[in-house]
Amino acid sequence: MNEPVNQRLDGIRVAFVMTGSYCQLARALAAMSELVHQGASVLPVISYNVRDFDSRFGKAAEWRELIADITGVEEIIDTINGAEPIGPKSLADIMVIAPCTGNTIAKLALGITDTPALMAAKSHLRRGAPLVVAISSNDALAANAKNIGLLLNTRNVYFVPFAQDDPHNKPTSIVAEMELIPETVAAALTGKQLQPVMR
Repeated sequence: MNEPVNQRLDGIRVAFVMTGSYCQLARALAAMSELVHQGASVLPVISYNVRDFDSRFGKAAEWRELIADITGVEEIIDTINGAEPIGPKSLADIMVIAPCTGNTIAKLALGITDTPALMAAKSHLRRGAPLVVAISSNDALAANAKNIGLLLNTRNVYFVPFAQDDPHNKPTSIVAEMELIPETVAAALTGKQLQPVMR
């Protein structure tokens, strides 16, 4: 008999990092909610852009409120100093960056650590724990393709399956299938990349 889906992630500690692809924040929050529904505990981390800027997709304060409601945490990590202990203190079994902007992808591939999101990832990866990336980038098939290639070949980094979201009007744009985040997390916890990566 197959294990019930809502039991798959019981007790798993997920650090959930959100960066500033504002058009995908609502979908990422739905995935965050599903992780909680499946029994995971979620530690939220947000980049400076999510923390500080309003957009036509929502106000920064509203996103924070929604994150707090979903996760039940009183304090969202939103500084580099706050993110640094995630690895040394083993605060998460797995980390998700969703949405993960092209800017974050590029810096992650090149080892740049200048935001809470990137510090969280660096801190987490240095202890050999799995990192799941849910990309959302307009230049994924252009300037950022090489960086995605580097990360696809990086140990302990797993990608949420992705596809072109508007191939005729934005031919270089790629967005992860955010609803597959829980399934990708479950696979990554066993050391496997959910396939196919490109849909």
